[in-house]
Amino acid sequence: MVIPIQIDSIEELYSLQQLACDVDEPVYVHSPDGSIMVDARSSLGLFTLDFTKPVNIVTDSAYVLRKLGVHAGARA
Repeated sequence: MVIPIQIDSIEELYSLQQLACDVDEPVYVHSPDGSIMVDARSSLGLFTLDFTKPVNIVTDSAYVLRKLGVHAGARA
C-alpha cells in the first residue's frame, strides 16, 4: 500500500524510522516522482529525500498502516 504523507519535522522523521524498525515487514519511503526509494530504517537513506514535498510510504505492515491512520483493508 502506498500512503502519501508530509513530514514536517525531524521528530516526525525519527518517529517514522522507529516505526519501521518496530516491524519485520519492509517499509520504504519514495520521493513523489519515484526517482528515490529508501528503506525507512536507514537514517542516511532518509536524509537523501526532499521533505519539503510529501513523500510516499510503501508497506504492507498492518501495524504501520494503523499507526499512520490507514485502515489495512483500504486501497490506496
